[in-house]
Amino acid sequence: MEAQRHCLRRLAGAAAFALAAGTLVAGTGMRPAVLHAQSAVGTPEVHIEAARKAAGVEHKAVFDRTCGELTPPPPRPATARPAGPPARDTWYAEPARVFDNLYFLGQSEYSVWAVTTSQGIILIDTIFDYSVEDEVIGGLKKLGLDPAQIKYAIVSHGHADHSGGAKILQEKYGAKIVLSEEDWGLLERGTAPAPRRDVVATDGMKLTLGDTTLTLYITPGHTLGTLSTIIPVKDNGRTRIAAEWGGTAFNWVGNPRGYITPERPPKFWFETYSKSAERFRDIVAKENAEIILANHTVFDGSKKNLPLMAKRKAGEPNPYVIGKEGVLRYMTVVDECAKAGIAGSK
Repeated sequence: MEAQRHCLRRLAGAAAFALAAGTLVAGTGMRPAVLHAQSAVGTPEVHIEAARKAAGVEHKAVFDRTCGELTPPPPRPATARPAGPPARDTWYAEPARVFDNLYFLGQSEYSVWAVTTSQGIILIDTIFDYSVEDEVIGGLKKLGLDPAQIKYAIVSHGHADHSGGAKILQEKYGAKIVLSEEDWGLLERGTAPAPRRDVVATDGMKLTLGDTTLTLYITPGHTLGTLSTIIPVKDNGRTRIAAEWGGTAFNWVGNPRGYITPERPPKFWFETYSKSAERFRDIVAKENAEIILANHTVFDGSKKNLPLMAKRKAGEPNPYVIGKEGVLRYMTVVDECAKAGIAGSK
């Protein structure tokens, strides 16, 4: 809370920002204030308040991260990173079935989602190289599934916490790796060995395996080629739509050397992110998505939802189903925090 107040003081008086106008999507039952900004012209305070209201209690974690990043923390003294991977007990998480055809295979902080189909498995993200054997391969076996059935691995973006295990899955099981053109390049420019190029995702691309089709959208912001995905899931036989927002944090704030150039100042990144969030919000509204997924367990409620799933009894509601309004409020939070960044940028 103090960080948010400091952010307001720091950004107060910044230039006004003209917000994109929008139309209420029929059938959502939502007020325009939830789908779009509350004012045609906004200061940072206006946008942060809009984000806070949209977040409520349910989406507080994503609000704290995105709006909280507008005020970077003071630099910490450099410390040597221990050699080798972190201890297993600091990251290991049990696998879990979340829907009839959707499984969690991630770590305590990072997610992998497995979609089962009539002709194999599609993964979304591959976590780190040091954890993919335990969490993904071992996790599938624990759940009674065969890792040899992994046919595709969609990598939401080319950062190591989501792409590190891709090469292992490609080489061991022949999984086809899917990234956007921009993030294939990001991966290939990195220091770790990259998987060979399999599938270059295009905007709106349909990825069909057996009886299931996922739709991929390029939503630049977190990286220039971040992929967000629409996923049909089964909830006790009933089809519902899940939306996975492929990149959340404003990394250019804490890591300017990796993002900021004269051609791409902070305002570029905030504007790019906001446009993607607005567009994906419109997509999930049209798709009637009722579930939001993320690739970090803190953002989509997985930290509390996974224990609830373990205790869920037959007939009880699935905690991941937050309804259409809940999904739209999530997208409004990240968009409004990005707009606050625009308003406070030069």
